[in-house]
Amino acid sequence: AIAAVRTAPLTPEQRRLVDEHERELSTSLEQARRFSFLASRSVRVVASVGILALVVFAVAASRVAGHLSRQLSRPLEEIVRWTGLIARGETLPPPQTVPARGAPEFAALRSAMRDMAAAIETGKRRAAEAERLRAYRESARRVAHELKNPLTPIRLAVARLRKSAPPELADSIDVLAAESERLERIARSFADFGRMPEGPAAQVDVGDLLRYSAGSSIPSGMDVAVDVEDDLPTILGHHDALAGAVSNVVLNAVDACSGKGRISLAARRVGNGEAGAVEISISDDGPGIAPADLERIWDPYITDKPGGTGLGLAIARQTVLAHNGTVGASSTLGQGTRISFVLPLRIG
Repeated sequence: AIAAVRTAPLTPEQRRLVDEHERELSTSLEQARRFSFLASRSVRVVASVGILALVVFAVAASRVAGHLSRQLSRPLEEIVRWTGLIARGETLPPPQTVPARGAPEFAALRSAMRDMAAAIETGKRRAAEAERLRAYRESARRVAHELKNPLTPIRLAVARLRKSAPPELADSIDVLAAESERLERIARSFADFGRMPEGPAAQVDVGDLLRYSAGSSIPSGMDVAVDVEDDLPTILGHHDALAGAVSNVVLNAVDACSGKGRISLAARRVGNGEAGAVEISISDDGPGIAPADLERIWDPYITDKPGGTGLGLAIARQTVLAHNGTVGASSTLGQGTRISFVLPLRIG
């Protein structure tokens, strides 16, 4: 078309326009040839790049999948292993030895399993302790029964001897009377240990309880301090059993101080709301208890007093546990001992 136009008579302006159009056409054709050249070769390049990108993506996906698999499988295997340990009653690994693997949910699961294992262990200890205490109480009841049966005729026989025996036998009769009284006290202690608190529960004023125990159980020659928190609430419990528990601890403190020194009784509220409790503490400034012996003071029949039964603290602990409370003890050699009871405001 351009060649045909050039054969026609043209004005200079028309010829300039034809030349300009021919230059633009030549440029377009050159670019088209370049694009065709590149397009014929770029298909292989694009395909190669696509394949390479696919390979890279596949490798990355496999790495991510492997990482996610490890993030799930290893913590799950660990949880399964922990389940077996709990089932067999074995100890879980210490927290500092367990790496933080997996998502945060696994950390929460581990914590929950540790709490569950601790609760199971506590339940097992309490069950074993309850069974042991039942065995102790049954033994105590039998011993008390076997002691009480012959004691009554012995006391009657001693009373008759006092009336008819010659004066030279008076000392022997006094010995029989004193020893029979001691056996009766021992039988009473065994009977108390073999019996749980009985009767309906009532509101107990802990302040009055401590003040009464301080006045009735501590000799006049000792220093006494009674510190009861203001507005201390009453607790629901068995007054006589709690009074006996506090008296047993106070008498132990008096014996530890050999009748001299200072004994402090205190009561304060702990906890909040309906779940609150009252803590009772009895402290002395006696010689203290060795750490190796401190854990054994609550066991029945453990005593270092001549003629003692070792049931005072055992009865006190049994009473506190019957009120769903807890006991505690701390001691420093040469400085004294502190015994504490924590009693809930309500038994149930």
